[in-house]
Amino acid sequence: MKKRIIAILSAAVLAFSLTACGGSGGDATGDSGDKASITIFNSKMEIQSQMEEMAKEYSEEKGVEIEVYYSSDTVAAHLSTRYAANDPYTISMVDAKDVYALAADHAVDLSDQDWVKNTTQAITIDGKTYGFPVCVEARGIIYNADAVKKATGKDFDPTTIKTTADFQAIVDECIKGGMASPTGVMKEDWSLAAHFLAEVYEQHDDPDAFIAGIKDGSIKLADDAKFNQLMDTFDVLKNNNYAKDAAISAEREVTEQKLAEGEIAFMFGGNWDWSVINAYDYSENMGIMPVPNDATDGSSEKLVGGGSKYFFIDSSENTSDAQRQAAKDFLNWLVNDEKGQQFIVEKCALVPAYSNITLAVQDPLGASVKKYADADALIANYNYLPDDHYAKCGASFQKYLAGEVDRAGFADEVTAYWKTAEVGAH
Repeated sequence: MKKRIIAILSAAVLAFSLTACGGSGGDATGDSGDKASITIFNSKMEIQSQMEEMAKEYSEEKGVEIEVYYSSDTVAAHLSTRYAANDPYTISMVDAKDVYALAADHAVDLSDQDWVKNTTQAITIDGKTYGFPVCVEARGIIYNADAVKKATGKDFDPTTIKTTADFQAIVDECIKGGMASPTGVMKEDWSLAAHFLAEVYEQHDDPDAFIAGIKDGSIKLADDAKFNQLMDTFDVLKNNNYAKDAAISAEREVTEQKLAEGEIAFMFGGNWDWSVINAYDYSENMGIMPVPNDATDGSSEKLVGGGSKYFFIDSSENTSDAQRQAAKDFLNWLVNDEKGQQFIVEKCALVPAYSNITLAVQDPLGASVKKYADADALIANYNYLPDDHYAKCGASFQKYLAGEVDRAGFADEVTAYWKTAEVGAH
């Protein structure tokens, strides 16, 4: 059901930890003499080994034993089993929508914590701060500037690509310069629906009202200007895709390798893609630019993103006050201590969500995101899509990518989805 990974120093401490957090109700203290013992649920697989090593070092330095767990189950499903067993984690890393769903019943108010003043990405509900942003992530068009220069003979300036016509023009220049197919498209449903289609909602001034309009029929998606502007740009990606003839068979790793090594120049994605790109012989000059489109609302100068993954601290009687204090100390350590900052930025290669962390971001995609974040040029994520949105709308988007349905048909399928779907609590 779950994969349990222990980051702890001794069998004696391990035995105690399992007893202390093992569903003994209000009697569980989590304390061992003067030492606190806390558990952390990590839902970000790519930093699990870093979390384990950090737990060991933090335990040695602070005298607070930390046990780190990872599960490949969905966050909500995994945590529900822990709650049902009266065995919650002290600190849980979740998605934004999970904070909105769980905070009232399960999270501690962190409004008085020092780190709150240094971020604009914390999650606050009814005046109380519950969600500690672990990092900032954002999405747009990933570009390989070296590949563009090799094909066109000119330095690539992403700030000159604003409209769909601009994007088409640079793609055409790359083709003229000998690049057979300058773009790649990830066929995964989460990329298509949770990331690209979501921008249609996110780039409206009021995503809630827009979705409500689709639901009640007052907005016809096929006629919506923003939908068509973004789909026009998607068509440039689709029509110049190296895997155009078998788009649904394209493997993510192959697409990212081609981008990394300069065989293609553009791909829609986010800074999380660096975890795949850096496995290959990547080009030096890469980055993320906004999705070009013909709107006049400034969206072509902004990435879409914000806080990604949030910690919250358990409020139940199964967690002691001493454990909660140790958890708060740990979160402040991440933001205010030099070693904590280095853990976020250098060890985990994440983009920090805190203004007081000035360490250089380690990868070029993250550096792009930080530049836009620092300039307040991020369009906020819409964090309330239903859990099945990416699977169901992603399947429809895959049909469009494969040429099995036209744009109007795709819009009809998305509209049909929203007739019964409900956005998450917020």
